[in-house]
This record gives sequence, C-alpha cells and structure tokens, in this order.
Amino acid sequence: MSSVQTQERKQGASLYFIVKIILAVALFLAMLYLPELQQRKWLHQLVNGVWTFLLPSLVVSIVRFILISIYNTRHAKRPVRGNFVLGISQLTIVLNVIFFLIALMVAFGTNPVEFLTGLTIVAMAIAVTFRDYITNMISGLLIMFSDQLSIGDRIKTGNEEGRVEDITLSNIVLKNEEDDIVMVPNNFFYTQPVVNLSMHRSQFFYVKFELPLGMAQHSSRLEEDLRTFFAANPELAGSQNAPLLVEEINKDAVKFRVELTAVSSSDRIHRKIENDVLKQILVFKTKYEM
Repeated sequence: MSSVQTQERKQGASLYFIVKIILAVALFLAMLYLPELQQRKWLHQLVNGVWTFLLPSLVVSIVRFILISIYNTRHAKRPVRGNFVLGISQLTIVLNVIFFLIALMVAFGTNPVEFLTGLTIVAMAIAVTFRDYITNMISGLLIMFSDQLSIGDRIKTGNEEGRVEDITLSNIVLKNEEDDIVMVPNNFFYTQPVVNLSMHRSQFFYVKFELPLGMAQHSSRLEEDLRTFFAANPELAGSQNAPLLVEEINKDAVKFRVELTAVSSSDRIHRKIENDVLKQILVFKTKYEM
C-alpha cells in the first residue's frame, strides 16, 4: 500500500471519528434541552438506536487509537513484519457493522436477543449460503494479525506471482509482473501452497523485458552493453558475465531475463538496479531504431 493510500485512510478514519463525536454531542444536547423528544415513541426508539450504535462505536474507535499508538511506539525504532494496524482497522469495521445492525433493530423496536433467537434456523441457512465469504473473512483477519504475510511481500501461489498490494476481508490483492491486479481469495493462503519470496531475503534477483523480433536478433550487442554496465555498477556483485536468457519467443517479440546478484538484499536497491537496467535497454533500443 502506498503512503498516499495510507494517508487517505488515516484522514478518512479521523473524519469519521470527528463526525461521530459531533453527532453524539448534538444528540446529548437535544435530549437535555428538548425533553419532549422522549414523549414520542418512534422518536424515542430512534434516539435509542442511534445511541446503541454511537456509544460502542466511539469506545471501539478510542481503543483502536490507543492500541495502534502503543504498537507504533514500541516498534518505532525497528522494522517489523505483520499487519497489526490493518487487522485492527478491519476488525473495527466488522464491529461497527454489527453495532449498526443491532442499532437498526433497536430503532424499529425489536429486541435484538429475541430477534436473533427467533432466526436461529434462518441464521444457519445464511451461514451455509455465505460460508465461503465468512471463511474468507476469518482467514483475512488471521492473515492480518500474523507475521506470515505483509503488504509489500512478493508471493507465489498456484499460477499467480506478484507483490501484495493490499489485504482485505475477502482477498489478497496482488500486482503481477505485467502490472495486472490479481485477486486471490484469503482461503488460498491456508488451503493452497503459498511461497513468500520475501521471507528469505536474497541478494539474487532478475530483470525481465522483451524486444521486438527484429531487434532481438541483435541481442548479443545488448548483452555486451549490459555487461559493461554491470561491471561498472558498484551495487552489483559478480554479475559482469550475466547472460541474457530467452524465456519466450512469439511472432512479434522475444522475452528475455537477466539474473543478477546485488551487494544487498534490499528491495529498494533491487528496484533501483532494475530501473537502471531498463534504462540501458531503452538506450539500446533508441540506438538501434536510429
């Protein structure tokens, strides 16, 4: 998740909390100075319903803020894995939905306990119908509170491989090498083999690219240019003789891969080297087209 998305989520949560505070204060003042509101049954039920949602929702928001603040303070000086903040935020959403449904029952004059007791059979049918979504949601929460998978990790499951962009209550959102967004159900993490390529950080990585078929015939010249670049790059270790490997040939282009070893396992350094390599390839393509 990008810093912009994180900032937007923080602003949205803060605005939502402020709106709930304002609504609670306004409702309290209305009950204090307008006692006639309690004399109408339907209005009395509506007020009780709003309170049923606001009070526990505010408590949950305050507890969420305290837990996240403690977590961030304890881990401010060292890198950590896991998605504690994401898990707390998603759990807060689930609780707010439950509070809202109970508040609706109260607003319509229905006893939540009697309502749920009377719908036991229906609730079982709903649980069976939405079984996959419920298990996905539970799996999502377990992933969020574990340290086995984090946003930014590169994983491989089945035929899909990519970097984790987000974890929701239903899916793990991946971005693959083609920048396509792939939705992987959370259940896959517990029912299918998943390889977390970021758990064991390696200095080894590779860069993929493709060249038009006509240009690919002169790939040996590109290979020489890249070897010169590799030898002069202080962030690469022993990669000056790295060959270009052909991955796939189709009617329009040839896909290549070059395997490299960096001096560090840092993703930032790997991305920088990959960017520099792609620039070198762009220079080669420009020269050839001229």
